[in-house]
Amino acid sequence: MERRTKVIAIANQKGGVGKTTTVVNLAAALSARKRAVLVVDLDPQAHATLGLGLEKQQGISLYPVLVGTKAIEDVIQPTKWNNLNVIPSEVDLAGAELEFSAREDRLEMIRNALAPVKESGAFDYIILDCPPSLGIVMTSSLVACDGVLIPIQAEFLAMDGLALITGSIERIRASVNPALELNGIVFTMVNSQARLTQDVMEEVRGHFGDKVYETAIPRNVRVSEAPSMGTPVVFLDPRSKGAESYKAFAWEFMAKNPTRFDAAQVQPQAAKPEPPKADEPQQQDGEPAKDDAAPAVEEPAVEAPTAEDPAQEAPAPADEGGVAQ
Repeated sequence: MERRTKVIAIANQKGGVGKTTTVVNLAAALSARKRAVLVVDLDPQAHATLGLGLEKQQGISLYPVLVGTKAIEDVIQPTKWNNLNVIPSEVDLAGAELEFSAREDRLEMIRNALAPVKESGAFDYIILDCPPSLGIVMTSSLVACDGVLIPIQAEFLAMDGLALITGSIERIRASVNPALELNGIVFTMVNSQARLTQDVMEEVRGHFGDKVYETAIPRNVRVSEAPSMGTPVVFLDPRSKGAESYKAFAWEFMAKNPTRFDAAQVQPQAAKPEPPKADEPQQQDGEPAKDDAAPAVEEPAVEAPTAEDPAQEAPAPADEGGVAQ
């Protein structure tokens, strides 16, 4: 079945809102449901790269692709989980703001770099982890994507960040990318007992309506611990509250952004995680999640590359680059 690759930027000009955590765990949850995912780490801090179990490497990032010294298939790296790949980040991206500011194609440079991958249909989703500032890299990311997912905390200062990023989306849509849309808003690090949290959530839902995802991600210790182990929490501790919430969010995300079938028809209760069954076997730390409830889908002829993992049932494809030849 032919894929319709969607490019989604996860962005917020305010830092500390769980942006990279959402990138890592949404990508992991989608991959566990047999969706081929490419994470593009555009933050020089490389937290998404580290959170997916990879190390920073000189020359392995989108930077050499942007300057024309490497092809994009040469920088796509497999992770130890099937269907999950990443273009890592490196410190050279920190200088991109100055280096690329004089380029005539600076707004389109990321879109042009990703075009061969998107057109190949090798991935269902290309997820961009944007830096927390509206510079050249983030602006070019917004031009490259189909939609923007905004993670926010339910607190007063987060409202200012939300106004800034939605204003940026409107300007990009009006000037460079008329197809750009607000994919949605997801609440992260939610303290459901706090009155302020409830007030902010109600205000945002009242203003943005169905653009706000029903699933909210709670504060959870295991979510905070997972990056230090280089493993998404949905694989590290799939029964934790944070993991269950991200898995439910992935179902809701798939329903709003279908690439091969309408997930809403398969999982009508996508936004509400089901409690774990008592007789279900526990996952081991670092083992890829196996979701028995995931729908059976037709496997495409071209799959994204993955590293060998004996815990997986599906064999890794032979194509190293992850891009259809």
